[in-house]
Amino acid sequence: MASLAMAIMHFIQFVRRRGLLLAAFASVYVLWGSTYLAIALAVQSIPPFLMIGVRSIVAGAILFGLARFRSPGFLPARAWGSAAASGVLLFGGCHGALAYAEKSVPSGLAAVMLATIPFWMVLIKFAISVEDRPKMMTLAALVAGLAGVALFMAPSGPQEIGPIAPLMVLILLGAAFMWAAGSIISQRQSASIPAVTSAGMQLLCGGAALLVASSLKGELAGFSPSQVSTVSWAGLAYLTIAGSVVAFAAYVWLLDHARAPLVATYTFINPIIAVGLGWAVLGEHLTLQMLAGFSLVVASVIAVWRLEASAPVERA
Repeated sequence: MASLAMAIMHFIQFVRRRGLLLAAFASVYVLWGSTYLAIALAVQSIPPFLMIGVRSIVAGAILFGLARFRSPGFLPARAWGSAAASGVLLFGGCHGALAYAEKSVPSGLAAVMLATIPFWMVLIKFAISVEDRPKMMTLAALVAGLAGVALFMAPSGPQEIGPIAPLMVLILLGAAFMWAAGSIISQRQSASIPAVTSAGMQLLCGGAALLVASSLKGELAGFSPSQVSTVSWAGLAYLTIAGSVVAFAAYVWLLDHARAPLVATYTFINPIIAVGLGWAVLGEHLTLQMLAGFSLVVASVIAVWRLEASAPVERA
């Protein structure tokens, strides 16, 4: 009877863990995919750096406040140093660079460039780790996924988007690199800090950096909250609660419970979710080329899941 009870307990724990993993992946896949639409609404009447900074600060205060209410006490300076490093890279670096580049770069190209995040994660892992190096087959599967994203987002008609400045492409690739680096820093220090606490700390630090950037860029000059439209307030609220409080907390938790290249497959799914919402909400059309790219992305994600899901997660 004791062995049977133990087997049942192990089965319950397995089901619970698998359910949490699926729920967390669903959050970063779907919620972050839907934020493209929310961002488009929010920046209609809110400057981009200010909008992202406020979003991060408010979400960080909510998460950090909840964490401290449940587990009061002081956190070591080393934990704040790691949170500042990852938060500034994730939000001040990646989101700031993305906001700057998207003034002159189509969102489709930006999405494809940010889909290189898993490759940067793999390359960083190869450089800094011997025991936790990703499998070469994982890299091959990621290549297929990136090809699917490019096929999905590429123009299917004769329209031209005009020449893209090489500097903008480099900025977007740099944004992807900074998100990958920030994610790995977060993963390496997440074993000692609960996910909700870590997410709140990173959002607070990254949001503070963005507010400084907003001030230096002159976004606050002449800005008044009374000028913000109801639609933009709604977009900001959705980005704060769904995009940051829920999805980013899930992302940080995933980094502590799954391998980084597997977690980063969300960058393949997000553009597809965004275009799907555009089709459902805004009446944008889908093409056979998009469906072919979607199929390739799904195959890539399944392959990465099979290759990486059973591998151990590195703990710092």
